[in-house]
This record gives sequence, C-alpha cells and structure tokens, in this order.
Amino acid sequence: MHHDTAPVALVTGAARGIGLATARRFLAEGWRVALLDIDAAGLDAAEAELAAPTRTLALACDVAQSGSVATAVAELGRRFSRLDALVNNAGTAVFKPLLETTEAEWQRVMAVNLTGPFLLTQAAMPLFRAAGGGAIVNITSISGLRASTLRVAYGTSKAALAHLTRQMAVELGEEGIRVNAVAPGPVDTAMAKAVHSPEIRADYHDAIPLNRYGLEEELAEAIFFLCGSGASYITGQVLAVDGGFDAAGIGLPTLRRARAAAAQ
Repeated sequence: MHHDTAPVALVTGAARGIGLATARRFLAEGWRVALLDIDAAGLDAAEAELAAPTRTLALACDVAQSGSVATAVAELGRRFSRLDALVNNAGTAVFKPLLETTEAEWQRVMAVNLTGPFLLTQAAMPLFRAAGGGAIVNITSISGLRASTLRVAYGTSKAALAHLTRQMAVELGEEGIRVNAVAPGPVDTAMAKAVHSPEIRADYHDAIPLNRYGLEEELAEAIFFLCGSGASYITGQVLAVDGGFDAAGIGLPTLRRARAAAAQ
C-alpha cells in the first residue's frame, strides 16, 4: 500500500515491552506508526531498531500532561494528517503495601494510567474524524480484574481504565470509533522482570492454566486484531490475554502434583 495512504497508529509507551512489540506488528502490516514515550532516549533507540524512518515518528511526551499531549498530537497531525488506531499502553506502577503508598505515588499512577488515555483520546479526535473513524485499544491488566497484593494504585487505575473503555465505546460509536481493552496477564517485559521476584513468578505459574508468562508478541497480536477490520463489530470489550489466569480459581498446583504422581 502507498505510504501516504497507509493507515496510522499511535502507540503510547512504545519505547519497549508491549508497546514496542505492538508498533512492530503494525509496521509489519504496512501501517505508519507514531511511537510515544516519556523516555526520549529509549524512544530514539526503539525507532532506530525498527529501521523504518519514513513510516515512523518518535514523540517524547508525558501522557499525564495535557500540554505535552497536545504538542505530540499536533506533531502527529503535521506528519501523517490522520489517525486510524490509538493504543493507550503507557503505564506506571508502584508496588507497595496500601498503608505505605504515598499520596504522590497514588496520584502519579492515576495520572499516567487513567488520565493519560482520557487526555489522548480527547486530543486525537480531530485526527480520527479526518480518517473517518478508527479504533482505540486501552491496555488494562488482570490486576484490574482481580485484586492482588502491592497493587492498590495500579490495580485500581486499571479497573477504572476498563470502565473508561466502556464509557468511550458508548459515546464514540456514532463517530465510527470502536473502543476496546486488552488485559494482559503476566508478560515477560522489563517491568515484570524488575518487580516479579522468583517467588512471585512461581505464584503466577500456580495460578495460570497455560503455566507460563505471556510473550510481548502475543499481546501485540490481540491488540492488532482489535484495531483491524476483522474486529469491525467489536466494541466496549475487555479481552484478557492471560493464559487463563482470570478463569482459574484454586487447585491448579494440587492437580499438577496429582498428574505428575500418576505419570510416574
């Protein structure tokens, strides 16, 4: 497809992890991609690694700052003049007990994870209208579906983002914009490696029917699907891509021990 008419995706938190994997997936299908991240150096490295300078645009931006968002979206408009997909993936986490989480930490997590997608969606509307509609995918978390320890701000922000997804879907449907969310289970990203101790990893395996962490590419696949024409009648949904974590109750370790014993 011709570069000037190729659809355009804006991916936030695109310097690494799920965001970068998603940007790579869009590029593989001929899309043009704007990569947005607060980490300017990481963003430059990601853009160099993708090696598609005519089809990528790096935007250093703090999604929690409306001025920063407005500047980034204006630059996107100057470069690509339309927007077909917005992936609100930028997120931050503080892993502390409830009573040790500070007010400033709480507010920053809410600002990035919840206010950011709200601000970006508002700012992106003129470009969506120029394209005649499009799709938004918000990246939530299984931590927003089920509570777990040390995630009072993170889990709450993601649960709120899931509801924001539905609010947006209901209001933007007539604009031809579909809005869905992907809720990753544990994924092998830099963020997970930094905060998941071996003990926590073992706990996750004990709760996941597929018995492994997800891959960044597996999340990118689901995100890309929800942005594409194959999902043309899907809106207002939260799709868990989690190896079965959300479906599982208790008893998996016991079942696995019984199976292992029977196999001896």
